[in-house]
Amino acid sequence: MEHVPPPAEELARLDRELAELDARRAQLLTRRAWLLAALRPPAPTAAPGWNPSAWGAPAAGRPGAPAQPWGYVPPKRPSAPHSAQNLLLTLGGLLLTVAAIAFTLVSWGSMGIGGRSAVLAAVTVGALAAPAVLLRRGLTATAEALAALALVLTLLDAYAVHAVAAPDTDGLGFTAVAAAVLAALWTAYGLALGKLHLPLPAAVVLAQWPLLFGAWAAGAPTLVVGWALLATAVLDGAIALWGKGTGVRVTACVGGSVMAFSALMVGLTLSVTASGPLGALAPGALLLTAAAAALAGAWRAPRGFARTGGVVAGLAAVAAVGGVPAAAVPEGWRVLAYLLAGLALTAVVRTRLPGNAAIGVLVASAAVVAGALVGTVPGLAAVLLGPVTLPSDVWAGSPEGFRAAVGSTLPWPKLAAAPVVLALVAGLLGAAYRWWPSLARIAAPLIARETPESAGAPAPGASGEGAPGAAAPAAGAPWYAGGRAGAPWYAGGAPAARRQPSGAALRGAAGAGAAVLGWGALLLAGAVLDVPYAVAVAGETLLVAGLLALAVRGAGSGRDGSAAVPVTALVVAVAGAVSAGLLSLASEGASYAVFGALAALFAGAAVRAGAGVPRAVFAVAATVGSTVLTGFAGRSLGLAPHEAAPLVLLVPALTVLFGARLRRNPVALPVELTGALGALVAVVPAVPDAPFLALVLALCGVLAAGAAVRPERRPVAGYLAAALFVLATWVRLAASEVSFPEAYTLPVTVPALVVGFLRRRKDPEASSWTAYGPGLAATLLPSLAVVWTDPGWQRPLLLGVAALVITLLGARYRLQALLLLGGAVLALDGLHELAPYVVQVAGALPRWLPPALAGLLLLVVGATYEQRLRDARRLKDALGRMR
Repeated sequence: MEHVPPPAEELARLDRELAELDARRAQLLTRRAWLLAALRPPAPTAAPGWNPSAWGAPAAGRPGAPAQPWGYVPPKRPSAPHSAQNLLLTLGGLLLTVAAIAFTLVSWGSMGIGGRSAVLAAVTVGALAAPAVLLRRGLTATAEALAALALVLTLLDAYAVHAVAAPDTDGLGFTAVAAAVLAALWTAYGLALGKLHLPLPAAVVLAQWPLLFGAWAAGAPTLVVGWALLATAVLDGAIALWGKGTGVRVTACVGGSVMAFSALMVGLTLSVTASGPLGALAPGALLLTAAAAALAGAWRAPRGFARTGGVVAGLAAVAAVGGVPAAAVPEGWRVLAYLLAGLALTAVVRTRLPGNAAIGVLVASAAVVAGALVGTVPGLAAVLLGPVTLPSDVWAGSPEGFRAAVGSTLPWPKLAAAPVVLALVAGLLGAAYRWWPSLARIAAPLIARETPESAGAPAPGASGEGAPGAAAPAAGAPWYAGGRAGAPWYAGGAPAARRQPSGAALRGAAGAGAAVLGWGALLLAGAVLDVPYAVAVAGETLLVAGLLALAVRGAGSGRDGSAAVPVTALVVAVAGAVSAGLLSLASEGASYAVFGALAALFAGAAVRAGAGVPRAVFAVAATVGSTVLTGFAGRSLGLAPHEAAPLVLLVPALTVLFGARLRRNPVALPVELTGALGALVAVVPAVPDAPFLALVLALCGVLAAGAAVRPERRPVAGYLAAALFVLATWVRLAASEVSFPEAYTLPVTVPALVVGFLRRRKDPEASSWTAYGPGLAATLLPSLAVVWTDPGWQRPLLLGVAALVITLLGARYRLQALLLLGGAVLALDGLHELAPYVVQVAGALPRWLPPALAGLLLLVVGATYEQRLRDARRLKDALGRMR
């Protein structure tokens, strides 16, 4: 039966199909227009500097020429002869400028006041009038050069007036007046001669100084200087929005940015250093005015500038509003005032501010929150990393308080607000995680106000994905509400929707952040309050228990479809367990209590968790905790480290039994590997005592043999068990100072080889490593170890003969174990015998010869690399065909 959709759904589908057809039609029309332009004859003349590719389409070709592909850019033509002319004009303008400066500085004093005035007036008027005449004749470049000269002459005029007519005038005040007059003059001049590009940007540069120099000249306080900077920045912003020409706008943007930054720094410095709330009001007014000006500019600015303006406005508002209460509280609590002001910026989502500006304000809010959180990092680092020094002095005694256990010298009273900051942000993130759909509905108007470009939708008139100016629809709940951006049934998905962040991911990030920050708040609160040592240890252990419960419950609920919360809780729980374990090492009782509790908690979490990575992590952590407990038991019994090594092997033995019980369960392998690591830890302290080392190696061999009973572990555990047994035998012989190990190894080697021979007769496909490897290694390797310390010649000779025979037998019967073992032992035995002579020869050779030989060898190998590679592959294939 064919499914007939409801009318509303069918109407939506039809609208989407029509939009897709409109987009395709626009793309085809654009391509058709380009093809027509490519086939049209070129124009007889072209304006100087005409470059069709600069308009986004290739230049038109000759009639009948084949059409070029889309995006084709024709090769650049030779530079026009105007380039040489421009170079000459530029050099001429520079020379005239240098001459004018030299005349003013050197020859000025030899003329009278009348001559000076006449020369300056004539030259300046001539330089200002000449560009107008040149522009009427089309000599734009010459006019620009003379306009630059005129600009310099007006500056020299101002200097001359101050030096001659008003020498007693204050320099800053005169400079302020002169900059204002020149800015007005050059503004009028640039507007009158609209084709010149230099006068208006020069006027903008000159306009930066009148208010600033005027304030300095009047001896105004710092706050007034800040207002002057802000007024200049506002003027620059107005020019940037409504100015004429790209050069004017760019110059105004740069100048406004510098002036606004300076004004904000003045206001922020005065606000931070204010002696009280009343003293912070005036700088706050400056900062609030700056915020209002930034928002006013962001209201009309393009997307990037609007967002930047929103960020600046938000930060300035936080500094203004938060600076007043911050001046009334102790230094350690000031960050809380700024944090609350930053959080208040989130109310912008309910205003009618344009979307891009509102996004900038929200970014400012996030930056304030991030800055407040960064201030808590030193305290958290001290709490987490301080106990790292305790393992060097285990069980030295319980300290008095948490700070003494941490051992940090931080000024803890100044960090009093850090736990509150963490708790406040954690609470807000937790609330956002809990009531995410309501938060998404509140933020929906902001998403609707966002421009198409910022939302990722195609711009009007663009070809490609979707309809022009329309974002792809989403099926079900929108992305910001936690739903999945649905794919249109006709196109397989909306590119714009796929570029949007997932609501589930954002919600999961909020929940994960709440878990991490809440954990950090409780840890840092204990250090700030300096709780007793027992309370600190118990508190950290309880935090681990809570995080484990969150990880287990979050992994099974799947309420928001995101794994961020349980994964983060798992990671933080492991980190908290390490911190609590290190903190407990100061006391014997605390060590047993904490590690026992941690082992039990992780084991219980492994039982309650479902199959997957979290369950394996829980089981591994429980195994590690149990291994540490066995080490504690040996220390409590007064055993030496090497004597306690067999006791540590209890947990690896249990992991072997546990693996046999679980069989192919995914948790079995991680637990067994952790047990193997625990066995390695047991071997390390036994190394100084050879008899105990032999015992521990033999016990490890027994455990490996027990694991090898299972078919899935046999390929690895079987070889490992044999190697451990042989190694234990060698260590035992070395500990007994046996000088003839062959008396003990040959009785093992002969029956082992006989058994291997019988197995090969029964199963010719059996590997030579299984049949002959253990038997040969039992004698060859111990003898080789003794050879390297034996000054005699009998044993090296006998071992070399035996290794040669074994190598030849391996080559004759194509047995890989015999060939490789015999060849390796023969090579090492020969190296031992030749080593003294090699050393003598190396000492007699010149120092430059070994590097030269090495370089020559590398050259030969490089030249015959392909042949050597083929030889290596043939050797590998030949060894692979052996049994």
